Amino acid sequence: MNFPTIADASRDLAARKVSPVELTQGCLDRIAALDGTLNAFIKVTPDRAMADARAAEQRQMSGTARGALDGIPIGHKDIYGTAGIATTAHSKLLQNWVPDTDATTVRMLHEAGTVMLGKLATHEFAFGGPSFDLPWPPARNPWDPDHFTSGSSSGTGAAVAAGLILGGTGSDTGGSIRGPAALCGIVGIKPTYGLCSRAGILPLAFSLDHAGPLAWTVEDCAMLLQNWVPDMDATTVRMLHEAGTVMLGKLATH
Repeated sequence: MNFPTIADASRDLAARKVSPVELTQGCLDRIAALDGTLNAFIKVTPDRAMADARAAEQRQMSGTARGALDGIPIGHKDIYGTAGIATTAHSKLLQNWVPDTDATTVRMLHEAGTVMLGKLATHEFAFGGPSFDLPWPPARNPWDPDHFTSGSSSGTGAAVAAGLILGGTGSDTGGSIRGPAALCGIVGIKPTYGLCSRAGILPLAFSLDHAGPLAWTVEDCAMLLQNWVPDMDATTVRMLHEAGTVMLGKLATH
């Protein structure tokens, strides 16, 4: 499989080799063709996606693009709250729950100009086991639909690997980003605890949950992370050193 990375798509958008609308429509076409088999999405939001894409295209044409992620199609694991769009945690208990506000990560990535294609499959409340008896079937591995994606960020892993999205959000408590990244042949990052806000994300284990990205490359994951590390809130921890630097140790004093 060979699909554009976020970095490649961002460069093509900046050079006007492709428009956000064309890029988004290409992803929607792949979703229509493949997701009936892969079940990566719990809900596709084509109207929202095209509205986001048209807004990004207007910014592109007027020279007011918001940055490297403006016009990039992504999806959100369905434990990330999305205002006006059901957030189910892949559970019958929440299948009709519609949040009033976006999770901090969703809001920040939207403000960066990303295009939201929809909500991605998970395992019930992100527990990490296959979900065969729930309202939506489990996501399947695009390399071989008879094989497991791992989880619980199963939909994000499958959607990135199949080229349905260019990148997406996940969460990791005991391997839920790293597992799908490994089994689906992509990249996932479990960031330092507290680096990324968990506000608005349905918790599995509040003191162990890490929000993080999945995408095709390390560069792509870094581009996503750079746009969602927030100011301090009740779910974040102040880092002892700046991102991109290495702390070698502490000097002794006498």
